[in-house]
Amino acid sequence: MLDLTFIREHPDLIKEVAQQRNTAVDVDALLAIDADLRETRRRAEDLRAEQNRLSKAIQGAGADREARDGFIASGREVAAALKELEPRERELEAQLREYLLLVPNIPDASVPVGKGEEDNVEIKRVGQPRQFSFEPLDHVALMQGADMLDIERGVKVAGSRSYILKGDAVLLELALMQFALSRITQHGFTALSVPAMAKEFCFIGNSQFPRGREQTYALPEDELFLVGTAEVSITGMHSGEILREADLPIRYVAWSPCFRREAGTYGKDTKGIMRVHQFEKIEQYVICRAEHEESVRWHEELLRNAEELVQALELPYRVINICTGDLGDAKVKGYDIECWIPSEQRYRETHSDSYFHDYQARRANLRYRGDDGVVRYVHTLNNTALASVRTIIAIVENHQQADGTVRVPEALRPFLGGRERLGRAWR
Repeated sequence: MLDLTFIREHPDLIKEVAQQRNTAVDVDALLAIDADLRETRRRAEDLRAEQNRLSKAIQGAGADREARDGFIASGREVAAALKELEPRERELEAQLREYLLLVPNIPDASVPVGKGEEDNVEIKRVGQPRQFSFEPLDHVALMQGADMLDIERGVKVAGSRSYILKGDAVLLELALMQFALSRITQHGFTALSVPAMAKEFCFIGNSQFPRGREQTYALPEDELFLVGTAEVSITGMHSGEILREADLPIRYVAWSPCFRREAGTYGKDTKGIMRVHQFEKIEQYVICRAEHEESVRWHEELLRNAEELVQALELPYRVINICTGDLGDAKVKGYDIECWIPSEQRYRETHSDSYFHDYQARRANLRYRGDDGVVRYVHTLNNTALASVRTIIAIVENHQQADGTVRVPEALRPFLGGRERLGRAWR
C-alpha cells in the first residue's frame, strides 16, 4: 500500500493512476474516512487526557468529599463518552485500511500508458522462429501422439483445465525445475521449497487480496488458501520482521506447486495446457534496501537471469514493457518474457518480472534497520524463473522432430540422464 500522507498530499495523482490502471477506488471517500478518523482520534485523546486529569484531581481532593464525588461523577461521564467513541474509532480504522488496500501503486515514468495488453511495448527479440521442413504440430497432438499427455482423464479426475503428464513429460517437468534451480542458485540465490498453502495475511501482504481473491482456491475450514505463486509464501516468511541492512539483499529462488482458479477466462485458451489450474514454478524473489536505483538494478538482474534460462533452452522470445492498464495494482514496473509458440504463430507469456518499491512491504509490515539506525520499509521484487507447463509447450513445439520425438536442448540433457530425444517416433 501507499503511505497515507502521500495520498493526502497527492489525491489527484492517485485518481489519475487509478484511471490509467483500470482500478476502481474512491479516493474522496478514503480521504473523508481519514478526516473522520483523525477527528475521532483527537476527541478520544482529549477524553483520555481528561480522564488522567480527573484521576489526579480525585487523588488530590483529600478529605474534601464533595469535590471528590464531583470528580468521580465527571470521570464516569468521560469514561462513558470514551466507551461510545472507541468502537467508532476501530470501525473507521478498519474502513480506512480496506480503502488503502485498494489504492494502486505509482508506476515508473518508463512504463507506457495504455489500456491493455495491446498497448504493451516490445523492447527486444532474441532468436529466430524455426523454419520447419515438415508440417509442425501443436503440443497437444505431439504429446498425445507420444503418449506424454492425457487431458481427457485429467478432466475426468479434476474437471476442466486439468491434465495428466505421462512418461517423458513428467521427466521433462522435473528436469526443468532442477535446471532452473541449479542455474539461479549459481547466481547466489538461496533455494526454498515453500508451503503451497498460506494464511490470508500472506495474500494481503503480497497484494493479491482483496483484489484477486476470486482467483484463489480457499480452504475455509483451515483458514488457508492455495498459493498461485511462491512469492505469497515468501512475503509471509518475513512479515512483521525488522531485518538488518547488513543482511540485504536477500535473494531467494523457490520451487512450489501453483494453483489458480482462472476465473473470468471462460472460453480462453481452452485447448491443451496453456491455461491450467495447477502447475509447478520456480520463482526468484529479492528483498533489498529502500532505494529506487537498487530496485531498478535488481529488476534488470532478475530479467537477465530469466533470459539466460530461455536462451539455454534455445527458445525464441521477446521482452515487453507492460503498460499501465495491464500492469496490475501493485507493480511499479513489469517486464514479460514471451516465448514463440509455432502452432499459434505468435509469442506467449512465459515469464513475468516486477518490482514494487515498498508497496508490498507496507502491507506485510516488512522493514529493515539501516546502518544509520533508522527503520524503513524494504523494497521487494519477484520474477518467474520458469513455469512448468508453458515452458513444456514451448520446448515441445519448438524442438519437435519430423518423427514426432522432441529434441532435448543441450543445457537440459544433464538433468535427463544425457538423453537427446524425448517421446517416441510415431509419425
